[in-house]
Amino acid sequence: MRRYTILLQPEREAGGYSVIVPALPGCFTQGDTMEEAIANAEDAIQLYLEDLKAEGESIPEEESPPQLQTVEVN
Repeated sequence: MRRYTILLQPEREAGGYSVIVPALPGCFTQGDTMEEAIANAEDAIQLYLEDLKAEGESIPEEESPPQLQTVEVN
């Protein structure tokens, strides 16, 4: 069992959420609701890992979760 952090970004104009998986470059998806976006992320991660296995590539492990910080600028 592997664990990956996902980042859900609300899409204000289009609605729904876009999702990226920081530990898996190019792995992204979306959903109309947060629940759908999370389910789609699970599917996208599974497919991404299956593709890596099929190509004989190593599977990235998330050593530690990314940190989210807010900064203020003028």
